[in-house]
Amino acid sequence: MKLDKSIELFNKGQKNLVGAVNSPVRAFKSVGGIPVFIDHAKGSKIYDVDGNEYIDLVLSYGPMILGHRHDKVEKSIRKALKKGYTFGASTNKEIKLAKIVCDAFPGMDKVRFVNSGTEAVLSAIRLARAYTGHNKIIKFSGCYHGHTDALLVAAGSGLATLSLPGSKGVPDEAVKNTLIAEFNNLESVKQHMNSHNDIAAVILEPIAGNMGVVQPSSKFLHELRKITQEAGVLLILDEVMTGFRSKFGGAQELLGIEADITCLGKVIGGGFPVGAYGARDEIMNMVAPLGGMYQAGTLSGNPIAMACGIATLKELKRRNPYRKFKKNAAKIKDILLKAAKKHGVPLQVNHFGSMINPFFTDKEVIDFETAQTCDTESFKVFFWQMMEHGVFLPPSQFEAWFLSSALKKKDLKKIAEAVDISMAKVAEKKTN
Repeated sequence: MKLDKSIELFNKGQKNLVGAVNSPVRAFKSVGGIPVFIDHAKGSKIYDVDGNEYIDLVLSYGPMILGHRHDKVEKSIRKALKKGYTFGASTNKEIKLAKIVCDAFPGMDKVRFVNSGTEAVLSAIRLARAYTGHNKIIKFSGCYHGHTDALLVAAGSGLATLSLPGSKGVPDEAVKNTLIAEFNNLESVKQHMNSHNDIAAVILEPIAGNMGVVQPSSKFLHELRKITQEAGVLLILDEVMTGFRSKFGGAQELLGIEADITCLGKVIGGGFPVGAYGARDEIMNMVAPLGGMYQAGTLSGNPIAMACGIATLKELKRRNPYRKFKKNAAKIKDILLKAAKKHGVPLQVNHFGSMINPFFTDKEVIDFETAQTCDTESFKVFFWQMMEHGVFLPPSQFEAWFLSSALKKKDLKKIAEAVDISMAKVAEKKTN
């Protein structure tokens, strides 16, 4: 695998970009080496500037669910471009996409489009505080909800540890109202609920995707919904990653619960910057211009992004690829586990819908603590071997892999071959 041009661009980018990147994970810090610079993509494949071809299991971290440059989506974008790029005024496309999204989520009467998942979450939290009149929120260790100050929080040991900022530049005051609970541990939530009477909301990824793919237990999720309702605390489900990835709508419906506020992103933009938050009328009517919770954005509801989102969701509904996603995820899981067993590599694999994650550990991964038992050195070896053999992966042990409807049988065969070679190399490194 030649990376000469990527190396050249990486060195050139150091001058005017921070670390030559615009998002930290792109720097490949957790896997070492020089980050790959991408030139173009089509269907299930992505190509770097050196001409290396990869089967794409990153998919821009989720939104390219139909594969890259889907014909119908691209046609809709080109048509919208001819009318103008942005107006700072309302368009019909915002209404069309809003109806598609609201119809897909029970309990969502209104939605507000924003420009990113981070913006959707920070707005949802502000809305929860406005609606309840309370300030504190509970989040879960290992769940990522964007880089807003109040949510960049790391939990220390113990269930009731005080929140500590997880980034320099975040003052203690910004996270003083953020409480940390443990994923899949209801008692850690109850402890906070019993200690505080001013909690506005609990925020949760219904399927965690940033400590790897981790599914909540049914009991945890349903009890969480019950105790929040009894306490008058809103439940915010962050479906920025899971929305439209396991069914046409949200993971929450498959899991048998209903959020008070839902946050969305990724797929509803089809590759363009779109986020959204939505809820029933009584909550959303708090948002300006109907209510006193202010939130605005010049580029919110951008006509090009709306066109891309509409085309993507319409095609998703028409094709209904979710059974295929589940089948392919199960195949890849089987490929990973068989190769790991063959080469004597400890491995766990979690998947949900079109999201999948191998963990280099012998412990079942059910929360952030068990995710951290992974052998990240083994993942580094695995990552670069997979890249070498034509499979593009997220450069982190703790990022979900994503599947697209463009994935073909021959792609699965190539993935299987790459996994076998890569696991053999991991085993070789472990014995040296």
